[in-house]
Amino acid sequence: MSTPPQQPDQPSDAPAQPTAYPYPNPQSPPPGGPTGFPPPASPAVPAQQSFYAHPTLVGQPVQPQPGQPPQPGNPYVQQGPYGPVPVPPPGGNRGAGRAVLWAVVGAVVASAAWAVGVFVVGGKDSADLRGYSSPSNLCSGADYSSFKDEYPENDSSPTHNTLKDAALDEGSCSLSLKKTGSSYADAYLSIQLDLHKKTDPAPEFTATWKNYDDSHSGYDVEKVTGIGDEAYLVTEDTTSGSSSGSRYATLAVRDGWMTYSMSYSAYLSSYDDDKDPPQLDEVTDWLKSDTKSTLENLRD
Repeated sequence: MSTPPQQPDQPSDAPAQPTAYPYPNPQSPPPGGPTGFPPPASPAVPAQQSFYAHPTLVGQPVQPQPGQPPQPGNPYVQQGPYGPVPVPPPGGNRGAGRAVLWAVVGAVVASAAWAVGVFVVGGKDSADLRGYSSPSNLCSGADYSSFKDEYPENDSSPTHNTLKDAALDEGSCSLSLKKTGSSYADAYLSIQLDLHKKTDPAPEFTATWKNYDDSHSGYDVEKVTGIGDEAYLVTEDTTSGSSSGSRYATLAVRDGWMTYSMSYSAYLSSYDDDKDPPQLDEVTDWLKSDTKSTLENLRD
């Protein structure tokens, strides 16, 4: 998520910017009976039917088939689809039996939910990029012509970075803004574009920019309409009654799974004594105009 970056070469007075199934042990059978789980059934003795198919057998001893000897071991153990399932004796504590049943049911439900979750997520992983693409050089791909009247000198060495990944395409640009005859930067402009290809950035974008003034003291936040799905303007002016203050503005936009930000910052110490940086209302108009133009240009 883009936040206002710290600009390079800022004056020293610049402010900071913004396994096995968990069956319980079986209940002890009536006095005189054996305890524990039965050993594996002899091939000569057929496996008993599951109590899932015969719910009336729950809590009743398993009766041997005619002509067959009684099955050794716990007479209250019945053969389930995943192995022996202990069943409490009649009149005993039936909580363990119910726990076993609910454990099996829970496992089946959990497995089904997992399968549905995989299906839903797998079917909704296409990013809503609205036709945007990330250029190899955002400094040349972005429009900032609205600033040219105030800062006509070109930056001879702007900084740009590009990232291309299956989850994210990203482009950034940092450049200096210079007035006529200036040897050093009078202001700074930072631009960032993110194409989120695996996750929807909407919740985090809103949380970051809508509440920016809650986490950054001294900033004002204004919601902007008419640009993307949502946009926020963040500003700060510390020049009133000061000779070393600054003016700062960022316009952050989200359109589908694309996020874009354009940030301006200027410092009184960078200007001549008889001049001041442009007012914030001028700067915010430039940001809005150039952002709209840039986003149109970045659509396929």
